[in-house]
Amino acid sequence: MLFNPNTYDPQHLDAESRRLLRATIDWFEVRGKERLKADDHENLWYQDYLDFIAKEGLFATFLTPAAEAGGSAEKRWDTARICAFNEISAFYGLHYWYTWQVTILGLGPIWQSANPAARERAAALLDEGAIFAFGLSEKEHGADIYSTDMVLTPDGQGGFSASGGKYYIGNGNRAGMVSVFGRRADIEGEEGYVFFAADSQHPNYNLVKNVVNSSNYVSEFRLEDYPVREEDVLHTGRAAFDAALNTVNVGKFNLGFASIGICEHAFYEAITHADARILYGNRVTDFVHVRQAFVDAYARLVAMKLFSDRSIDYFRSASAEDRRYLLFNPITKMKVTTEGERVIDALWDVIAAKGFEKDTYFEMATRDIRGLPKLEGTVHVNMALVLKFMAKYLFDPAEFESVPTRIDAVDDPFLFDQGPTRGLSKVSFHDWHAAYAEWSHVPNVARFTEQAEGLAKLLETAPPDGDQQKDLDYLLTLGELFTLIPYGQLILEQASIAELDQDVVDQIFDVLVRDYSAYAGELLGKASATEAQREWAAARINPPVSDPDRAERIFEQVRALAGTYEMRP
Repeated sequence: MLFNPNTYDPQHLDAESRRLLRATIDWFEVRGKERLKADDHENLWYQDYLDFIAKEGLFATFLTPAAEAGGSAEKRWDTARICAFNEISAFYGLHYWYTWQVTILGLGPIWQSANPAARERAAALLDEGAIFAFGLSEKEHGADIYSTDMVLTPDGQGGFSASGGKYYIGNGNRAGMVSVFGRRADIEGEEGYVFFAADSQHPNYNLVKNVVNSSNYVSEFRLEDYPVREEDVLHTGRAAFDAALNTVNVGKFNLGFASIGICEHAFYEAITHADARILYGNRVTDFVHVRQAFVDAYARLVAMKLFSDRSIDYFRSASAEDRRYLLFNPITKMKVTTEGERVIDALWDVIAAKGFEKDTYFEMATRDIRGLPKLEGTVHVNMALVLKFMAKYLFDPAEFESVPTRIDAVDDPFLFDQGPTRGLSKVSFHDWHAAYAEWSHVPNVARFTEQAEGLAKLLETAPPDGDQQKDLDYLLTLGELFTLIPYGQLILEQASIAELDQDVVDQIFDVLVRDYSAYAGELLGKASATEAQREWAAARINPPVSDPDRAERIFEQVRALAGTYEMRP
């Protein structure tokens, strides 16, 4: 189930995609772990990596939509292979993934634009090996685009003069094009919004500093009377606002796959170290609590992969009539990344001081895994988004054709034609019960299904009152309970597609039953909870169906990973 560079051969992808992914793995492995760690400790800019990417044309091949490909059969925006590269690049270090991630964000407003000159320029720059940047956040306002202080003054010739600052802008030091969000000085409200393309090497583009201590360059920059020509304007009015949110929809999906890559590399280090270590006359992996930690971490990591892989199918099959991806997308960003933190924490509890050692990948993982839940909107922001879908998901299922596995080598044009960002509470979903019914013979799936049904009963019999609907602390816990249901649904859908071992499915839901009970316990303790809600919560604190033999079989799968991968020196 885990990515292993020694055996990786993605036969589900086309030949050129396989070649580029394999070439990336080989570049890192030949370069070696000592160089990887030394560059990380010195915070060196990864120019050698960008030179490799440019030489292979990887960004140009993977990030140029078919409409701008100039007839190339290899270039397309293919989410399946994009997610494969997310996992692989983060496996070797989050900063290598980050420059790619920010390039994706920077390209979002451009590929959504009706400006042919800007699109042509972006495609040409990708061919030259350029990286891109997304100029949305500001020092005083964060990503609050309603309050932007980037002001564009009309120049009387169809263009503008732009002045203002941006903050937390990755790649802002070298980006060939920076997609910058601002507002017109002469128009109030959303009609005054503008997205435009800036050149990071222009004399009126002032690079202030790198705001982080990292190999990444996460810039603060200021524009001082920057000339915005008509051909630089990407979007105006409400379309600029929608382009910002729809770009984040595309970009934040990548975060879960990056978390998976980090966890996989850390997992190999942890199990290899622990299984070879003798303490008090015993192998570390013979201690019961260590086995439990590894089994839980493995179950969480496999669940992350199953949910994320199935989410790709909904993402690629999305349309104006099927927007289910808008729920699965923030869950991929929010739930998968926070699960990644739990995986690393469990492994770190086992390997203890080893996780601090400077020559381990794990030292990087403990730092980098924390960042992903906090990028492209906090967990809290994404949970508030998830809650908008809860009523339709639980109580008003619609009929949909089954979504197939989407590994076909085709473009995903809808991602750059998502349309208005309104109406989330009206998005329909298929009946979630079907996936659970297919696996109802598995003990912990059956137990979790009972818990999930209980949430619908809570909302019917003791729903949040008016004050609770304004109480974000209460709603976040309710949202955690709800999130587990679609999370489990897509895990089961992908488990069926992959014909997954029943033991692994049962162990995953052993974990989810415990998680549900923990969140029910949180709800029980909320000061704002009503008596009826507390009674409901107390009744939903349930143990999983225990099976020591199953857990032992899962642990033997985990132990078999020891020594199967170690990065070359």
